Amino acid sequence: MLCLRFTEPKEGLMATAFASEAAHIHDLGHLSAVDIARATRVDESTVRAWIRGDRSPSGERAERLAELSSIVERLVKVVQPSYVPVWMHKPLAPLGDEKPLDLVRDGHYRNVLRVVSGLEGMPTS
Repeated sequence: MLCLRFTEPKEGLMATAFASEAAHIHDLGHLSAVDIARATRVDESTVRAWIRGDRSPSGERAERLAELSSIVERLVKVVQPSYVPVWMHKPLAPLGDEKPLDLVRDGHYRNVLRVVSGLEGMPTS
C-alpha cells in the first residue's frame, strides 16, 4: 500500500503525490488509463502523463483520483486484483445497477465504499 506523508505540505510535493496515486492504482488495481480517465473526467492522454509523472491532477480531478485509490486499495483485499477492472465496470444491484466507475466519476464514491465495506465483512473460504 502506498502511503505518502509530508510534514509540511508543499504544492509541488503534493502534486507529485497525486501523480504517484495514478500509477499506484494503475498497477495495484489493474485499472487502465481509460478507466482512470473515465473516473476523473479527463482524456486518456492526461492520465498517461500522470502515470509517467509528467503532469499531476489538481482540484476535483485530484479528489476523484484519491477516492478511486481508496476504493482500489480496499477492493484488492477482497477480490483478485485482476478482477478489479471488471468489478468497477459491472452494474451492481446494491448500487441501483449503476457501475462503480461511473459513481466515482460523479462524486458518489461513498456509495461504492459501502458496497466494498460489505464485501470486507463477508467470510472468505
